Amino acid sequence: MGLLDDAKRVAAEFEYPAEDVNIGVKEFMRQMDEGLQETGKSLNQIPTYVTSVPNGTEKGVYLAVDLGGTNFRVCSIKLNGDTTFSLTQSKIAIPREMMVAKTSKELFSFLAKQIESFLRTHHNDHFEEHQRRRQKGEEMTDEHFFQLGFTFSFPVHQIGINKGHLIRWTKGFDIADAIGKDVCHLLQSEIDDLHLPVKVAALVNDTVGTLMARSYTSPGKTGTLLGAIFGTGTNGAYVEKLEKVIKLNKMGAGGDFDKSTGNMIVNTEWGSFDNEMSVLPNTPYDISLDQESNNPGIQMFEKRVSGMFLGEILRRVILDMIRDGKTELFRDESSGTNDIHSTCTIADDSPLYKQWGIDTSFLSIAHEDQSAGHHITRQALNRDLGVDAASSEDAEAIKVLVEAIGKRSARLSAVAIGAVIISTGNLTLTAGDAVADGEKEVLEEEVVDIGVDGSLVEFYPGFEEYIREALREIEGIGERGEKRIRIGIAKDGSGVGAALIALVAGGREGSR
Repeated sequence: MGLLDDAKRVAAEFEYPAEDVNIGVKEFMRQMDEGLQETGKSLNQIPTYVTSVPNGTEKGVYLAVDLGGTNFRVCSIKLNGDTTFSLTQSKIAIPREMMVAKTSKELFSFLAKQIESFLRTHHNDHFEEHQRRRQKGEEMTDEHFFQLGFTFSFPVHQIGINKGHLIRWTKGFDIADAIGKDVCHLLQSEIDDLHLPVKVAALVNDTVGTLMARSYTSPGKTGTLLGAIFGTGTNGAYVEKLEKVIKLNKMGAGGDFDKSTGNMIVNTEWGSFDNEMSVLPNTPYDISLDQESNNPGIQMFEKRVSGMFLGEILRRVILDMIRDGKTELFRDESSGTNDIHSTCTIADDSPLYKQWGIDTSFLSIAHEDQSAGHHITRQALNRDLGVDAASSEDAEAIKVLVEAIGKRSARLSAVAIGAVIISTGNLTLTAGDAVADGEKEVLEEEVVDIGVDGSLVEFYPGFEEYIREALREIEGIGERGEKRIRIGIAKDGSGVGAALIALVAGGREGSR
């Protein structure tokens, strides 16, 4: 059996046929319903207390801050009321000592001072006017304050639109006395101590922000149904009927929220879909990746879909193929068998031998490579993976493997998208659809709008088309339904999206 045949045999292990896609959709919908009724299920289905999405006519200036890792970002967003906006921002590195401070006050005081510095630099007139009003003892209303959306990318138990208790720190932060405290209150207290004209209006998840940002900037009158991230990680947030969020009554929800829309945006946390592995595809490479990860048995959907893991899956496939001479990959008996007349070698310190050694960008390069003899892939093998003098057949085999891994990721992504669309009833077929499937022009009011963000969906070659191919195969969507689905890039959920959530939280006009 030749090398290409070996590669195709391994690639076949990643096939995810239409039958399995449909089984996956049905199970995803079942787990969605389960998560809406009770906490602690595979799909968390977290209520966000955001009950409407913008329609692009909103105006005003709003603030957003983003604490997501080693940087703290402060933004002001001017909404122009015509689906456009302008953004001003600053980014500050968080000193290591603040990440492990003795008290939460130290960190949140530091954050509030960065907001003060931003206001003095970019909104000094408003800042000075507020100080004058305060010193004169004048009464101040909400109109005198900036509404702020706080993107806080750590596990929290959210009990209101601007109330959430920290469950645990991640990403190198470790401040014990913050655990269990309301992070919005911690920030607001420090803002108030500095007498800043700022109200923390909303606690924001960046996936929810993606949905909001897309709904503001999307064309037409249709509100966006789903915001989805397909990048380093994967997640989705969508508009659900409030009456279906049954567990709200059991959660001890804090604070008022607008029930008049009859909707609530739900953060699915779908990376953990089917942790039980009842329907997800499985290969030996998936199994070993999971066993050697820092969270075995958790985030099983994400480990098959997101960019963080696709390179690692490929690395494990390659290692298996080159182990003990199992296949001819990267093996030349002599230089005469290699089209560049040089024997292929793998460096001893090659990233192939290190966990997480292959970045997903390598998969994009190999997938897209149309160069003669796969020259570009061979360069990348040498530059990025320490594989010298790979043959054109080696590179072609890699391309076969890459396409299989990337395609499975996209088809799994379609399971999540398709399940949300069907579950929410947004593709209810009309009589016209039934008789003119695939023929009839899609009307604006028939469009189901989806906002997406992340490196996979934005940069991975053919990722959206693979998603669409699978959507066409889903019962209840089909070719006609897939044509009604509009997928658009939504940038900056933690900035623009957070500002829009602050707007909605303040009960402003214009949201749909």
